[in-house]
Formats: sequence, structure tokens, C-alpha cells
Amino acid sequence: MHSSSTLFPVALLSAERRGDLSEDVYRIKAGNSPDPSVELALTRLGMADQTRAQGVPVILLHGSFSNRRFWYSPKGIGLGAYLARAGFDVWIPEMRGHGLSPRNRQWRHNRVADYACHDLPVIAAFIQEKTGQAPHWVGHSLGGTTLAAALGGGYLEPERVASAAFFGTQVSRVYWPLKVPPVAWGARLVLKRFAQISGTRLKRGPEDEPIGLALESMRWHGLFGRFGGKQGDWWAGLADVDVPVLAVAGAADFQDPVWACRKLFEQLGGERKQFLRLGREEGFDAFGHVDMLVSKAAQAQVWPLVERWLRDPLLPVHETTVVREPVAVN
Repeated sequence: MHSSSTLFPVALLSAERRGDLSEDVYRIKAGNSPDPSVELALTRLGMADQTRAQGVPVILLHGSFSNRRFWYSPKGIGLGAYLARAGFDVWIPEMRGHGLSPRNRQWRHNRVADYACHDLPVIAAFIQEKTGQAPHWVGHSLGGTTLAAALGGGYLEPERVASAAFFGTQVSRVYWPLKVPPVAWGARLVLKRFAQISGTRLKRGPEDEPIGLALESMRWHGLFGRFGGKQGDWWAGLADVDVPVLAVAGAADFQDPVWACRKLFEQLGGERKQFLRLGREEGFDAFGHVDMLVSKAAQAQVWPLVERWLRDPLLPVHETTVVREPVAVN
């Protein structure tokens, strides 16, 4: 079987029709990670009656305890399906050990640093090879955090990013107990006894998360912690990022509150950026962390704004949007 890419081994696992949608599932084994067993599943959504995708590529990054089903259900409902029907070429990666991506040998040690440094660049290269265009990126929660790390660390070159949208994404919320060294040390010792955190047991989602992510987050929020990895300070690097940015926060999101999402937005460089609060004062429902993208209210109030953003990231997506550059509206 020939690879679907000239860059690295990629297998087409399935090509199915799902109602009015087409669903192609690829398996990437780039071998660029220190753990050579890493394989990533990448789903492409399009319209079933099209012989080939013709729209602008959009990459949707799921958050923690989640998988591709966050973006589209087996019945063809979700933002991913909505965008495919609107004419976009939709790509949905699943992080290591999530959904159709198998667990790698060192799965328990996986971190955002691995996703940002090794996985997102591979995904971007393959999609750009297939489409000939720089993709738009949309990340929710941990997906947005991973995207921010990839941009701040310089792992994603600007020519591979047509725009970046962050939903419910922040790294500034303070966990005061972690600032106390004995408490932090004790918590690390306890966590290292486990391989994973169960999403179903905690009622957070259908997937487990490797303990490496929790240990990495503790390091970020420790006494002298910073949003970064061994190779650099991602937070400082965000100031050098100059791509169109949309940051969206839910007024009722207590996991990633508005003020913290706004802080990430302000840290990002460039002037082509917008911040939107989803609250009653702005004319929306008071959206929380998940229902800002997965709910009937989001379908009516938020999805059309995402489509508007993707069609022209230089125009305000809403009349209440905070824009960091004077934008002429035709």
C-alpha cells in the first residue's frame, strides 16, 4: 500500500459516506517523536457529492477527555459537520490515545510539549500537502492550549497558520496550593503512582488523559512556574506571534474564566486579533465551557460567528467584539 503522503507514512484507514457527508480517516506515523510508536488519527470531513474537497482547510482541535466526536456526532451534528456543509474542508485530529489514535508506548508521559513540538507540525504539513493551502486552526480548551504552545514555541511557522481561534483557552488561572512547595511535591508523588486520569470516572468526558499532562500543568502553575517547556518560554514567545486571532470566552465558564482567557488574548502579538465574551450583556446565552460549542444554543448563536470568522478573519465577528486594530466594515 502506498502512503497518502510524500512526507512520511500515512495510511487511509477508511473512506465512508455518512449521510450527506464524506468521512476519510487517515493514520499518520511520522516517526518524528522520541517515542517512535506514536500514530495519529486524522479525520477529513467533506460533502459526499463532491469528487474532491474544494473549500478552505480548517483544523479542529479537541480539548481534554475528548475526541473527534466533540466536533461531530455519529448522526452528523456538530460544528465540524456544520462547517463542512458550509463548504469548508474540515480536518479533525485526535491526540495520542484519543478516539482512533492508539496509545503510544510512552503514553502515560505524554505532555502538551509533545503535542505542540511534534504532532501539530506534522498535522499541518500533511494537510497543507493535501490542500495546497495554509489551514485555519480552531482549538477548544486543551486544544487551544496546545495551539498556543505550538505558536509560542515557534513549532508552527506562520505560513502554516491562516488564523488561530481559541475557545475557552487560558493558562493564567492561579492554583494557590501549588505555590506551596511541600504541597506541590506531595501532589506530584501521589500523581506519579497513576498512569492516567479517568474522564468517565470524573464525569469530564469519554477519554482518559495521561498523567504526564497533569504533572506538566503542575509545573506551569508552581511557585516559579511558567507556560513553557524545556526548549523555551512559550508565554514570552506568544508576544511574537502575528497571525489573525480570535479568542472566545464564556461568561459562565468557571473552568477557564473570562479574565484568564482575556489575558492570553492580550499576550498574543500582532494587531489582527479579536476577543469575544459570550454572555447575556453581549446578547448571547451565558455560555459555559462546553456548551459554548456543543449545544442547541451554540448552533444558533456561535457556529455562524465561527463561519463568519473563517470567511474573513479581518472583519469583526460580532458588534461587541473587542478588536485590536481599526477594521473597516463594508
